[in-house]
Amino acid sequence: MKKLGKAQVVSATAHGMDLSLPDGATFSVQVLEEQLVRVRLRPAAGYREPRTWAIAPIAGRDVAWEGRARDDLSGFSCPAAHMQTENGEVTLKTSGLSLRLRPDPLCLHWQDAQGRPLLSDRETSAYFTSSRTGAVRHYLARDRSERYYGLGDKTGPLNLHGRRLRTLGLDALGYDPQSGDPLYKHWPFVMTRAPSGMWWGIYYDTLAACTFDLGCEHDNYHELFRYVEIDDGELDYYLMTGSNPGEVMAQFVKLIGGTHLPPRWSLGYAQTAMGLADAPDAQVQLDSFIDRIQQENIPISSFHYGSGYSSKGKRRYVFTWNESKFPDPKTLNAKFKQAGMHLVANIKPCLLDDHPAYAGVKAQQGFIHDAGTGEPIVEQFWDGVGSHLDFTHPAVIDWWKTQLKAQVLDFGIDVGWNDNNEYAIMDDAASCHGFGAALPIHRARPLHGLLMTRASFEAQAANEGNTQVYSVTRGGPPGLQRYAQTWSGDNTTSWETLRWNIRTGLQMSLSGMFNVGHDVGGFAGPLPDPEMFVRWVQACCLNPRMVMNSWKAGNVSNVPWMHAEVTPHVASAIRLRYRLMPYLWSLFEKAASAHQPIIRPTFFNFPDDEQTYADCDDFMLGDALLVAPVVQMGERTRSVYLPAGPRAWINFHNGDTLAAGRRHTVPAGLETLPLFVPEGGVIAMSAPVNGVFHVDNPVSELRRFGAPA
Repeated sequence: MKKLGKAQVVSATAHGMDLSLPDGATFSVQVLEEQLVRVRLRPAAGYREPRTWAIAPIAGRDVAWEGRARDDLSGFSCPAAHMQTENGEVTLKTSGLSLRLRPDPLCLHWQDAQGRPLLSDRETSAYFTSSRTGAVRHYLARDRSERYYGLGDKTGPLNLHGRRLRTLGLDALGYDPQSGDPLYKHWPFVMTRAPSGMWWGIYYDTLAACTFDLGCEHDNYHELFRYVEIDDGELDYYLMTGSNPGEVMAQFVKLIGGTHLPPRWSLGYAQTAMGLADAPDAQVQLDSFIDRIQQENIPISSFHYGSGYSSKGKRRYVFTWNESKFPDPKTLNAKFKQAGMHLVANIKPCLLDDHPAYAGVKAQQGFIHDAGTGEPIVEQFWDGVGSHLDFTHPAVIDWWKTQLKAQVLDFGIDVGWNDNNEYAIMDDAASCHGFGAALPIHRARPLHGLLMTRASFEAQAANEGNTQVYSVTRGGPPGLQRYAQTWSGDNTTSWETLRWNIRTGLQMSLSGMFNVGHDVGGFAGPLPDPEMFVRWVQACCLNPRMVMNSWKAGNVSNVPWMHAEVTPHVASAIRLRYRLMPYLWSLFEKAASAHQPIIRPTFFNFPDDEQTYADCDDFMLGDALLVAPVVQMGERTRSVYLPAGPRAWINFHNGDTLAAGRRHTVPAGLETLPLFVPEGGVIAMSAPVNGVFHVDNPVSELRRFGAPA
């Protein structure tokens, strides 16, 4: 690889500067906001990725389907910056940041408004390009005391320091919950806590796969470093800073278009199970489920159809119904609605080679195809082979919307659940239409998950009577939060998964995905035993998304009554969610309006308390509730650290006052999810109406915990 150096300033404006490099490339620094700066490399031959689908800084305005021009500055205020050159170095200052740039080798040093160091490129060499592979690298100096967060759906401890991780979506069924990588998302955003206590985030705007080395690699000829390698994509990054993680997070989420506020019903408990829709008598099974959950008096707001409604044998045929299993689906769906349940249906972006629509889509050149021959790329998919739809082709987008309406929405279903959309196509010849400017698949994999989700969202919005919409997606890049809820994918039933999934959900939240959750009880693997099942339901009942989903041997499913001896405890946890629904809904509103995460690590709320950075199983739900799930077999007490900051903490269940800044051991019987409120905290709660819990139950109580702070 060749390092970048011998840069010369060729132009300077009030908002930044352009530097030329010996090979004809341009290196630019642009001030977009007082604490938001963009750095980008434009190769001499032009951008490899001339368009972006992530950057959407204007509230209420989405990116064009064809993408946004990479150098489009609309939506940014571009405040004035002061630049000067002295002793061969260039300085650039705003009211919030200052930059010192050394031209050879190219190296940037950043400070905050008070002159405190924030981040620095690696002194010896920082920027590299490869003419052989097309890869680009960016090296940063690393401090052992830095803490790193983000990168989407990552496993293991929240602090990613010391790990090497990839942004490449894969269908990671049964992944290791502590060390598995990559999972489903492409999310090249890292947030750092500097040794000074300041925070900064860096987002690399590329759809190419990336490898982030956050402290694995060591080289004797350099001081400690970290780096990102971008696989034949663009080096174009956005740097944002703040005094706490919330300030950085809000800037990033605003940059990528904010968070969609979903319909209120989507916050309720939801059930799905592949075994039910896969069964030979699936309609009978689902009809019985409706009766049973009403008999158990368990509140529920939606049912998610697994892909079994479209299966024949083990093969899945999107936008079809297996009439032998579902002889009258519209009648069944009407019964779901009468029981108060909205419906979500699984949809997949690949047509098997014997799908009835395959020939027609092929005739429209609607598949990911071989750039040389034009023939569809055929790959393994769901116990067969098939071709992936090309969502950068307008004809495919129209076809998808039409089919979704005719085969899903017109059957009484509300939402498309975009699944298996990682597009992990590795054929180097694979290409897509690119809205008239062809894109190789290695620069477009995650884009298809995003555009598939957008197509589903828009089809639902256009459907008659559908005033509130949202979607669900498993894969995708930054931007997916503009349309969809997501989750940690196909997890496996175990105590370890229960524990580590808590971190993965928080990591996703720290990455800017706020509407997240997990498959309650574990998707794959063995059935959870009674104790594990209760603890899993409790751990997930206050996540933004609560869906009980499973695919178990023998078509046995995770359902609330799977273990009769603990069904009352399961039902109690679900009812707790509905009891706290007014508070939960207020957090969704803040996520949409103020770019605030719904669930957070305790350090997010209390960044000055060093104890909160220790790895733990706790999390905050908004500002007013600390959740301490039990994730160890046999535990009937829970050790929990209550952060310093409030005068005290109040036990939600019994009103006990507990000292802040100390560790406590509290009761945690099988029926109990330990919850704590900072003294003076107020939580809006509801009560059942005529014995029925619902997402729209009115606020019945503004409960204050202890004296006002």
